[in-house]
Amino acid sequence: MDKLSPNRVFFQRARVRESVQGGAISLAVAVAAQAQSENAAIAQGLKRQDPELLDQLIELYQHRLMRYLLFLTGKREVAEDLFQETWMRVLLRGAQYNGNARFDTWLFTIARNLVIDLSRKRTMASLDEMSESKEDDRPFEVAMSGPSPLEQLEERENCAEVGEVLLKLEPNYREVLVLRFYEELSLEEIAGVTRAQLSTVKSRLYRGLAALRPEMEQIRASRPVVEAVV
Repeated sequence: MDKLSPNRVFFQRARVRESVQGGAISLAVAVAAQAQSENAAIAQGLKRQDPELLDQLIELYQHRLMRYLLFLTGKREVAEDLFQETWMRVLLRGAQYNGNARFDTWLFTIARNLVIDLSRKRTMASLDEMSESKEDDRPFEVAMSGPSPLEQLEERENCAEVGEVLLKLEPNYREVLVLRFYEELSLEEIAGVTRAQLSTVKSRLYRGLAALRPEMEQIRASRPVVEAVV
């Protein structure tokens, strides 16, 4: 059997690499086009105030929305009230959604604004105060290789403990972590939801991840050591 020359092997590998990259780009374009089409369909349905569409959206996003509100408020009763109010706003103001952005980012923006409004009425420490406070926007990065502290925590701890740790963080850090790692929004989309500069979002994300480390260590240290049975 003839051996392939080094040059031939190189060009074959290059063609395979180009083919794989081209396929990945085509897939990404197709996915983006499908998402844009779905957003446009949602926008049209909301303009018609289609009740069936609203039911579908509630079924699709209810768990994510409730989780987001629970992390923002820290209280189930308040989160449940805001959950209902959010969907009422979606129904009444659906014509404002134009389909250019992802529906979930628009939904979270509505929910966040309701939390801020409620906090203003109750004159309590709030996301509103958080948004108006002067933050240090100087670059701050946590050197990481491998999974993030939040991903490590999810792998090793149960969901209740993860929620408990997140609720101990400052609200501005907690919100960005939830939107980034639970809702998988991009940094630019998070900036849109929170109405913060991209540099501020990055700062909150990195500082939030850094704040997770001592909380993780404290939880693990508080657990009783179980000796292995030989």
